[in-house]
Amino acid sequence: MKLITAIVKPFKVDEIREALFELGIQGMTLTEVKGFGRQKGHTELYRGAEYAVDFLPKIRIELAIPDALLEAVLEAIQTSARTGRIGDGKIFVQSLDHVVRIRTGECDENAL
Repeated sequence: MKLITAIVKPFKVDEIREALFELGIQGMTLTEVKGFGRQKGHTELYRGAEYAVDFLPKIRIELAIPDALLEAVLEAIQTSARTGRIGDGKIFVQSLDHVVRIRTGECDENAL
C-alpha cells in the first residue's frame, strides 16, 4: 500500500478528482495549504502599492492506494495537474505498513 501526497494548484483540483474517480479511487483528503518552491512567490499590486506574496495558495491531496494502482494514479495526477508552468506542484509517495478502518476493524487493503 502507498500513501500519495500531491501538492497542486487549487484550480486543478476538480480535474484531478475526476481523473482519480475514473480509476476507482473512492476517497481522498484535501487540505488548503500555502507554500513556495522555485517560484519563490510573486508580487501583487493592490491600491497602488506593491506587496510581496511569499506563500502561494496550494491544495494538498492525500490518498491511500493499493500498490497495483500506483502507476495509474501517478499518471492521472500528473496529467491532470500539469499546466507546463512553474509551480505545478509535487507528488510524494510513501509506503504504508498498516491501515485500519476504525468503524469495522478491517485492516490493510480491505480498509482502503
